[in-house]
Amino acid sequence: MGNPRETDLYPPIKALLESQGYQVKSEIGAVDVVALRGDDPPVIIELKLGFSLSLIHQCVARQSLSDDVYMAVAQGQTKGFAKAVKDNKSLARRLGLGLITVRLRDGHVQIHCDPAPFQPRKSKLRQSRLLREFARRSGDPNTGGQTRQGLMTAYRQDALKIAHYLKENGASKGAMVRAATGISTATRMMAQNHYGWFDRHARGIYRLSAQGQTALKTVP
Repeated sequence: MGNPRETDLYPPIKALLESQGYQVKSEIGAVDVVALRGDDPPVIIELKLGFSLSLIHQCVARQSLSDDVYMAVAQGQTKGFAKAVKDNKSLARRLGLGLITVRLRDGHVQIHCDPAPFQPRKSKLRQSRLLREFARRSGDPNTGGQTRQGLMTAYRQDALKIAHYLKENGASKGAMVRAATGISTATRMMAQNHYGWFDRHARGIYRLSAQGQTALKTVP
């Protein structure tokens, strides 16, 4: 349908709520949609054609009126819309909001999540990885906020140590590299060759590749 409007979302949502026993009215004060059923708290819905920070701000503000607040958007036609729904569903849950999408071509309404208190689950595994990377990182070589490209990780620091050793000492056994650098995974790192910096010279023996020599000229 051409030139959709926010008001196009209202009839399908009103019909769904009325089928569930709600009395529904629009534009009550600053609220787009209000639904009442018996002694239940009011259900509040804010309508927008797409996701926006303004919509989220509106819904958070409406939580001063009711715990049952939904954001409702028109279902998009692009491939990126499914990801937008996933991301905003996660955000809505964290904020205690509900999320609704409306397919305008046929009025199909989908409720992706309902308002509810949120308690984030902590991942011990991810926390352990974070702390392990922090402990292994030498110094503070990055600038907060930079992109992932060119980021100095503990793994990259170890690879650079190995590369410097091979540059100074030539082809070496993995055990020698491990002993000299203190990197317990040196042999595996050279074998996996994540950055392309190492060549297998013989069984268990590795040397610096041409790509590795170039990297040492450009990476501190």
